[in-house]
Amino acid sequence: MFEQAFKNIDDVLWKEAGCTTELDYTEQTSWLLFLKYLDGLELDRADAAAIEDKKYSFILDKPYRWETWAVPKDKDGKLDHNAALTGDDLRDFVNQKLFPYLHGFKQRAADSNTIEYKIGEIFGEIKNKIQSGYNLREIIDHIDELRFRSQTEKHELSHLYEAKIRNMGNAGRNGGEYYTPRPLIRAMIQVVKPTIGEKVYDGAVGSAGFLCEAFDYMKNKKIHGDLTTAQMKTLHERTFYGKEKKSLAYVIAIMNMILHGIETPNIIHTNTLTENLADIQEKDRVDVILANPPFGGKERNEIQQNFPIRTGETAYLFLQHFIKMLKPGGRAGVVIKNTFLSNTDNASVSLRKLLLESCNLHTILDCPGGTFLGAGVKTVVLFFEKGAPTRKVWYYQLDPGRNMGKTNPLNDDDLIEFVKLQKGCKDSPKSWTLDVKTLDSATFDLSVKNPNGEEVATHRTPQEIIDEIAALDAESAKVLETVRRLL
Repeated sequence: MFEQAFKNIDDVLWKEAGCTTELDYTEQTSWLLFLKYLDGLELDRADAAAIEDKKYSFILDKPYRWETWAVPKDKDGKLDHNAALTGDDLRDFVNQKLFPYLHGFKQRAADSNTIEYKIGEIFGEIKNKIQSGYNLREIIDHIDELRFRSQTEKHELSHLYEAKIRNMGNAGRNGGEYYTPRPLIRAMIQVVKPTIGEKVYDGAVGSAGFLCEAFDYMKNKKIHGDLTTAQMKTLHERTFYGKEKKSLAYVIAIMNMILHGIETPNIIHTNTLTENLADIQEKDRVDVILANPPFGGKERNEIQQNFPIRTGETAYLFLQHFIKMLKPGGRAGVVIKNTFLSNTDNASVSLRKLLLESCNLHTILDCPGGTFLGAGVKTVVLFFEKGAPTRKVWYYQLDPGRNMGKTNPLNDDDLIEFVKLQKGCKDSPKSWTLDVKTLDSATFDLSVKNPNGEEVATHRTPQEIIDEIAALDAESAKVLETVRRLL
């Protein structure tokens, strides 16, 4: 229903000098989508108030409502070309009046959980990059074709938006930051099994894929039956929580959750790792954690001071945060680089020891290369429950039987056997069980080879090899340039 409108928007953005990447396309589409959504939300609320013979107080003042500045209509309901801004007038209004007005909501909002505060946060973090007011007019007209009024419309829009996030994630080598493959997320959720009334948390929320998929799982009638009004209210308002450091990901996460039906997402724009572990109280703790924290990053020394195991590796700091954030009996599924299982540095060894002693690390899913497009690293998923030490670890070596890439991504069928066998932690040619008592207590090395099957050789695609050669060439060129300057 709306696919052509999305394609038309991308076609216009492709002509726009201020937008050069898939990230730009998604960002610019997001803020316009948000304002169109907000207009529909306000009209729905006004209609509901009128039915009850009440007056509705609009969030936005009239000059800044979508129907006033973006698409003023004539008496026949068509765009009033005489009243509609375009060209430099439109661009200047957006940059000089609309964005400053919307950013001001952050100071005016009564509470950080309100939609008013979210408006202020979003429009304080992003900029309008559409430099041509004529291109902006064309995009606005396409955005106005979209409707958010029915569940069917929201469902289709959420799928189109997910595809946009996937394209953005696949566009660069840092794609894993923005996009965790949805089949992997869905399998993780089936293992962790969040239930109504539990708090679900992602401290590195990215595009909110984990929270959106958990929401879909928890309201699934086939799994949980028909939910009561009170249960749906709990799901919408007091179930999903997240934190995100990057501005673009924060905006996308909020839009993604809204399109999935969560009107006021509990997403905070902050660097999770600035929080001292000692300051986390019982009231802060959660029942379920689902996350793919960034790895390979380096945090400053003052951030490392917040953690008992000090390391510059971002993912290791997040793992400590997650362990602390879980309630006793809380469950987690966390993606991490597979080198975590075997690295011999002090931080890695200490963190494995902490995890094994404070949690039941019951399952490790070993993912093949190519699971994360553009990331170029192998990963594992750690499934653990807080409160009792680990006695046995069940491993599953995921092998889809093909090289994965953009044309051959991970799919739900690839993970059916894993989910099925995990319920009973059954051994198979791809799975086995480790008794923790057999581990070397000096290293707690968890990189155990599959004793039930042959070692599978992972062959990289030609594109992956070319990308690595190009990266090495660029690095060599930098080194040579440095040497030349010293001569």
